Amino acid sequence: MNYTEIMVRYGELSTKGKNRFTFIQRLAQNVRQALVAYPEVKIYGKKDRMHLVLNGADPTGVCQGLTKIFGIQNFSPMIKVPKDLEIIKATALELMKEAYEPGLTFKVNTKRADHNFELDTNALNLFLGNAVFDVYPEIQAQMRKPDITLRVEIRKEGAYLSYLTVKGAGGLPVGTSGRGMLMLSGGIDSPVAGFLAMKRGVEIEAVHFASPPYTSVQALKKAQDLTAKLAPYVGTIQFIEVPFTEIQEEIKNKVPQGYLMTITRRFMMRITDEIKNLRHGLVIINGESLGQVASQTLPSMVAINEVTNTPIIRPVVTMDKIEIIDLAEKIDTFQLSIQPFEDCCTIFAPPQPKTKPQVEKVQFYESRLDVEGLVLRAVEKIIVSQINVNGLVNTPENASAEKDLFDDLL
Repeated sequence: MNYTEIMVRYGELSTKGKNRFTFIQRLAQNVRQALVAYPEVKIYGKKDRMHLVLNGADPTGVCQGLTKIFGIQNFSPMIKVPKDLEIIKATALELMKEAYEPGLTFKVNTKRADHNFELDTNALNLFLGNAVFDVYPEIQAQMRKPDITLRVEIRKEGAYLSYLTVKGAGGLPVGTSGRGMLMLSGGIDSPVAGFLAMKRGVEIEAVHFASPPYTSVQALKKAQDLTAKLAPYVGTIQFIEVPFTEIQEEIKNKVPQGYLMTITRRFMMRITDEIKNLRHGLVIINGESLGQVASQTLPSMVAINEVTNTPIIRPVVTMDKIEIIDLAEKIDTFQLSIQPFEDCCTIFAPPQPKTKPQVEKVQFYESRLDVEGLVLRAVEKIIVSQINVNGLVNTPENASAEKDLFDDLL
């Protein structure tokens, strides 16, 4: 079908009142980043809906890109034609030819923004309905929940016809709620947490701790590949690799086994907090699920959180493992997550970690360590990369390029 544009409906954005335009601007930016392979597509973000003029772009590929953009309730590929009754009729029949199968029901749904058009809404519904019956005399009309809804919009600039409505990802445009640092391990939970945070408008930057030679190149690549699985929901994601070997060796040498995990997580939290400050973030996000492992009991969370005043978002905290796995399979991260490459949280895991660590003891054991120096050296050596759906991007966009892109959108 020779579709000429795609109409995007906002859903939750329509409730944003005076802030709506800010949300629409960000959605337009995210759509452009997700459709970077289709530079010919022109995006027009309007108050009630967004229009993507295809200009010859492959509608199937564009639609596939739109299904993962948060902030979109649904969208419809459409055909724009002149406001001529015979042309509208011919186009409607062409759409019905593609949509119709024996036994399906239909209705015509017309909206008329141009009240100077020669037929009113009811008359145009009747005109097109009769045309469909002439070609498909066995078809049944159904006003409530038909199998096929032939939609027609009469506007000042032309007539628009469609029959497909594709469900979008919902939620809020990524970036409208601010920026957060996602502690991305390589397991099942943290990518799901990142997905859920993005759905509520958080722009995530993935912070991954690597401890070579204890952790492998494959483990690092796994974390990058998981980030690439999340990238289509926004276009690109910043990936921050943190060198953690020195810290883990120091902890292993100077801290009793039962407190290894607690103090390791405290260091991770301190470093992520520092990175958050450097990268102008607002929150820290992780994949902790209450009671799942020793570091995720409430006493452990209290002891680990003691090192920061930054809000910690735990999107999967009340979910059980089966629920998390179901969502991981839905977003296609599960098979990557179960690859057998150990990360920082497992290589020095003690056989009997404390599930109720005492903050006073934690502070005592940390007094044996150069906490400030270890954190500073790790933060100074972070490596920041940009990842899209295809993996690492060697040349991240600079600030001026991003500004030019945004100015071109709206």
